[in-house]
Amino acid sequence: VKEPLQKAVRLIEKCQNREGGWRYQPAPIDADISVTICQIMALRAARDAGIKVEKDVIDKSIKYVRSCQNPDGGFSYMAHQGMMGGGGSGFARSAAGVASLYYAGVFEGDDITRGLQYLMKFIPSTIERANPEMEGHYYYGNYYAVQAMFLAGGDWWAKWYPAIRDQLIARQAPGGAWSGDFSQDYATSMALIILQVPNRYLPVFSGKGPGS
Repeated sequence: VKEPLQKAVRLIEKCQNREGGWRYQPAPIDADISVTICQIMALRAARDAGIKVEKDVIDKSIKYVRSCQNPDGGFSYMAHQGMMGGGGSGFARSAAGVASLYYAGVFEGDDITRGLQYLMKFIPSTIERANPEMEGHYYYGNYYAVQAMFLAGGDWWAKWYPAIRDQLIARQAPGGAWSGDFSQDYATSMALIILQVPNRYLPVFSGKGPGS
């Protein structure tokens, strides 16, 4: 397994664009926050498994994610879009932005605090329906948000997890599944991943970060 993982890491590093992010095609052309978070998570997992990851690649990825952050603390889909240029902040991409910083090794700072404060505007309520601004990417956004809040720890986690836990329980169908984005299979899988975060199955949640 080691050799394929090393090749995968080298490919990810090779495909990083000059701004420090990644896009959907394996070529260093443009970038967005949704693909960049996936590559950062992959690199973090590889490093935790003992695979070498170039520090410069991580440093550049941090710079890219920070370039996506808006004055309100949230994150744009792509860097340098600006609040009025189609790059306004949104829940799902902001959750991905904060999680990206944590996985890249940034555990504190103004960018983290402002990002968490922005996410708290969307804290799940005790009612079944989510904030309308969350609903389009409900599971995707909460998948990243719960990880960010876990790594933040303290009051962030203490407030967020019970809220999303209770809301997911309220949304569960009598048969045990969840429905929503794309398909029942997807929604159920994502709901279960969100709910199991306190079990610390991933190495990144074991003894690392303020939430541990």
